[in-house]
Order: sequence, then structure tokens, then C-alpha cells
Amino acid sequence: MAAPMLRGCCLGRCWALACIDSGSRHGRGAATGFTCSGKRGQSFVAQQPLLTAQKSRKGEHKWAAVVGLEIHAQIASNSKLFSGSQVHFAAPPNSLVSFFDASLPGTLPVLNRRCVEAAVMTGLALNCHINKKSLFDRKHYFYADLPAGYQITQQRLPIAVNGSLAYSVCVGKKWRQVITKTVRIKQIQLEQDSGKSLHDELRSQTLINLNRAGVGLLEVVLEPDMSCGEEAATAVRELQLILQALGTSQANMAEGQLRVDANISVHHPGEPLGVRTEVKNLNSARFLARAIDYEIQRQINELENGCEILNETRSFDYKLGCTVPMRDKEGKQDYRFMPEPNLPPLLLYDTASLPAGADPQQVINIDRIREQLPELPSETREKLIQQYGILPEHSFALLNEVGLLEFFQNVIKETRAEPKKVTSWVLNIFLGFLKQRNLAVNESPVTPSVLAELLNLLDRKVISSAAAKQVFEELWRSKGKTPSQIVSERKLELMQDEEALERVCHTVMEGHPQVVMDMKRGNPRAINKLIGLVRKVTHNRADPTVIKEILEKQLSS
Repeated sequence: MAAPMLRGCCLGRCWALACIDSGSRHGRGAATGFTCSGKRGQSFVAQQPLLTAQKSRKGEHKWAAVVGLEIHAQIASNSKLFSGSQVHFAAPPNSLVSFFDASLPGTLPVLNRRCVEAAVMTGLALNCHINKKSLFDRKHYFYADLPAGYQITQQRLPIAVNGSLAYSVCVGKKWRQVITKTVRIKQIQLEQDSGKSLHDELRSQTLINLNRAGVGLLEVVLEPDMSCGEEAATAVRELQLILQALGTSQANMAEGQLRVDANISVHHPGEPLGVRTEVKNLNSARFLARAIDYEIQRQINELENGCEILNETRSFDYKLGCTVPMRDKEGKQDYRFMPEPNLPPLLLYDTASLPAGADPQQVINIDRIREQLPELPSETREKLIQQYGILPEHSFALLNEVGLLEFFQNVIKETRAEPKKVTSWVLNIFLGFLKQRNLAVNESPVTPSVLAELLNLLDRKVISSAAAKQVFEELWRSKGKTPSQIVSERKLELMQDEEALERVCHTVMEGHPQVVMDMKRGNPRAINKLIGLVRKVTHNRADPTVIKEILEKQLSS
């Protein structure tokens, strides 16, 4: 058998790998499950409370749900897994299809080096064992968008096995009640994507776009260690952040770069696991959580009504909020797995096993990739907490929005304001404006430099907090203006004339004798009312702290 060719996705060069015999199979670990306990808070992903489907009614047996995931991540590569065709989202239909992608007779696969490196890097980041020898297989099924009638994957011996993914979930109403859980990773394997079928109901026809056919995928198989939609969605979001940090996948779910299949079953604790169903092609963390929780409750209702759960594949109708049957679940025998005859085993090396005199560009060194691992999201969050003294939930929020952490750090570099104040402005005001207008961070008219200037004005007590918010609103409407210009034009500076402010306070106290009496009797709300009245008279240009000092001084005199 000829040695496989390992193709560099950018330079088009080839690397030869040795051919050795096949290895042993790896079986699935024991399935475990646990019930969700405690009051549910907000999910880091869905950002909304989720009902726990496993919760039983009084007098009934409790149910435990078991959830496992199969996650398909599109590898960030310029070309496909086994061909030189380019990869571009939303390219004209069938404009990025090679002879191999279309399965023309006589065409052979050439393995993309970038895809192999991405798989190794992802496996290392997820604490996996990297197999120095992995095998490719053919998985047969017949869909119109799969020209060859089979998919090249890794069924017998994948590139990485036995890893783990840690994620944090909220177990109470307060974000500070966060616990870390771990889900086992069975394996990570390389495989081809299929094309896309476009169904035209008006013309009663189906069109095929093969641009996606052959695009490299990482399939990450999570063991059934989760028990509800919220946990699954949070784990997927953490994996998404890891892939983006590594650069191995853009993991944009809206563009289909991250798709999830969920395997779900329910059973009574202490009894054998129930029959599972699979919900396919979930492309949103929010929909994933909803689909799993719905399917758990559906299965419980079916079993409690004396019905059976069918081993089937279902899809999630997000408009109706329910899962619907698609087809019977295929088994391994349906796919007729067989070794891929055109791809000998893939060999990887570490520093100890690297052949003497080997060209580093012609082999893949696991240890070299390990050295290149970037900082992972969990490490970044810990550094943010230690460096800036922010709360754990704020560290999650900064990482969960694309580009927000970089924005925050750039503001920090240019402002004298306290990190906690910067955090509050970025997460509450800045991010709030983005959400209201459905904008991404990179689409904001307010740059980090502009926000830093505004916070500097606030820190130097040039303006009040209320005035700062007015300036911020104006910055969204008046692109090109600086905070200082807006403050000057609208005369929002704090009053620096203390004598004038004392006269205003005296006038307000004379005009509201009853409030003054309440204040003398020790009513703490009375002074707040007087402060509000003074700020109203001064058009919010007076510092509340200074107002309070003057009022207390005049009251005691």
C-alpha cells in the first residue's frame, strides 16, 4: 500500500507518512447520569431560567435524565480535508467543488496537514490522549448531498481519545453560586462534511450545493455525563470558546460551523438506562437547551402514560418548541463501516519517537504542537479575576461575547478609572446598548479610546455619573464627536463653584421645611430626597457627595 500524502492547506506541499498495521478498537465507557438539583438560576448560555424536566410530582418516582453529545466543528482551514478546494462561507453554489469532492472515478484523497494539526491541538487542549497511529474508515449512507455514497471518518481508531471538558454552571439564583462540572470526552475524530440539500417546495424540487462537501470536521463525542439542557448548552459554549481560542475552528453556530447532535434518555435511579433518542443538527446553544429539556419531559410523559420510547432520530422545531420524529435510528450495521482503502494509517510523533534526521516540515510533532497551545478560556477567566479583582460571573460575561474581552482590556489600558468601574460600564451600559441595537462589538460606534476618555472625565469628577450616561447616549448618535466636545456643547460639567452650590442647597431646604424636619428626626430617605431636588435644580451638574456634605453642614449649623 502506498504511503498517504499529507497536504499543506496553504502552500500545497505534500508530506509522506509511513504505513503500518491497524490497531485495536476503543469502546465506549460506562454511561452515567445524575439529576439536576437545587433551584435553577440563569444559564451562562441561554441567559434565561430553565425548568428542570426531571422534577417529579409529589408521590411519584423520580426520573433521572442522561444526555450525551456529538459535536461537529468545522476546522478553520483554507482548503478541504482531502482536496485542494477552497473553503468560503456563502460562496456561489457549487463554485468550490473539486473532482474529488464530486466523486469522479479515479480521484484520490490527499490529507490536509492543517486539519491534522487542528485535531491534535484540540485534543491536547481537552486533555485527550493523542494516538500516534489513527485510521480512516468509510461510513456508508446514501443521501443526495453525499456524492460518493460514503463519508470518510475515523470509526475504529480516532486521532484522540479519553479527554475531559470542565464547565461551570449556576446552581442558585445568584451568579456567585457557581460550581464546576466535568464531562468525559470519548474521542475526537477527523471526518468529511457532506453537501447541502436545498428544498424548493414551490417547485417541488431539491437542489444540491456541494461547496460544503469534503470540508474538514472535528467530531467531538462527549460521554453521557450530563442530565439537562442547561448543562449541555453550557458545555457546548465552553467548547466553542476553547476552539475559538485555539483557532482550530471559528465555531460560528449561525453559519453552521458548530452543529450538535444530542442523545437523550430517562430512567429511574438505580434501574438500567432507558431507550435513547437522538435530536439532530442543533445549531444554537439556546435551541440545544430547549430541545433537550423538551425531549426529557416528552419521554417522561410517554413512559408515565404506559407508552414506549422508540430508538429514533428526531429534529427540533424551534417555532413550535418541540422535537419531531425524522426516521428510525441507524446502527453501526446500517453504515457498513469498512477501512478506507485509499488512506493508510496516519502516523504522528513526539520528540522521543521522531525519526533521526526527519524534516520537521514532513512530520507532525505532538510535543511541538503542545508548546504552541495558547491560553485557554478557563485560564483567562482566572487571570481576569486575579488581575482586576472582578467577580467570577463578570469574567464569564467578558469572554462569552465575541470581541468584548479585547474591548475591555483596551479601555483598561487608556483609562485611570478603577477596573471594577470599567467592568460595570462595559457589561451593563456598553453591552446593553449593543444588545438593544442587535450589534456586534466590532460594529459599535463607541471605540475603547472614546469610552476610556469618558471614564477619565468621570474619574476626575469633571462630570457626574448621570451626565456620563447622557454623553454616552450622545456618542452613539454623534459619530466623530469626543466626550469632551459633547460635555462642553451641552454644558454638563460639574459645578465647581461651591458657594453657588451652597446657595442652591439653602434655597431648596427653605422651600421644603417638612423634608428638613424629617431629616432632623433621623429619616435617612429625607436627605436623599433633598439631594435629588438639588440635582434637579442644577440639571444634574452637582456632585451628590458634595451636595450631601453641604446639606449636613447646613443642617448642623
